[in-house]
Amino acid sequence: MGVRGKLAATAATKLAPQVASGYVRTVLDQAIDGIGPLRSAAATADTKLVDHNGDVELAVRGLIRLHSGLAGVQGFVTNLGGFAAMAIAMPANVVGVTLVQCHLVAGIAHLRGYDLEDPRVRNAILACMLGEDSVRDLLKHKRLPSSPMALATSPVHDPELDNTLSREVTAELVARTAGRRVVTLIGRRVPFLGGAVGGSSDAYATWQIGAYAADELKERRI
Repeated sequence: MGVRGKLAATAATKLAPQVASGYVRTVLDQAIDGIGPLRSAAATADTKLVDHNGDVELAVRGLIRLHSGLAGVQGFVTNLGGFAAMAIAMPANVVGVTLVQCHLVAGIAHLRGYDLEDPRVRNAILACMLGEDSVRDLLKHKRLPSSPMALATSPVHDPELDNTLSREVTAELVARTAGRRVVTLIGRRVPFLGGAVGGSSDAYATWQIGAYAADELKERRI
């Protein structure tokens, strides 16, 4: 995340301290349990598994395609009922896409045999949400103890890590907010362009996160 991450983390704290402390965890809880038209992550993943005749890897790919499409559909993220109203200092679109991405990573974890109720697994899901580059940077600077896979399979749960990951993901959300505002400004000048750019970037970012999670969270049932 580098300098941008540090600045964003500071901005997150100034914008809304309550966001840094609990907002990201609420997003994760809602993604796992389901909200509005979005079923629980496990239920959605299990449906994909049935659709692909029990082939876990095909189901994982199907989940990535599904969620990339959802993230790219402008308007979907504004129809999540009360969840969108929870957005504090962040556009509803960023909130909704983050929910979809958490839902995707949790679904992949479920298919690979991880217990979504395990706090270590939930920390691994948040780590995946940061993306490969940010995780590598955090590991390099010793701000993250290990990779998402190692976090999920750690022999003990570190409560302090909960706070660290919440802060880092919040910083990433604030950075995305800044990017979204740029797209919005473009959209005001060129009709439809802002929505097209925003939708495609959300879809691609979601595909990247899904691919990273699929690579990191190895099969646990072997």
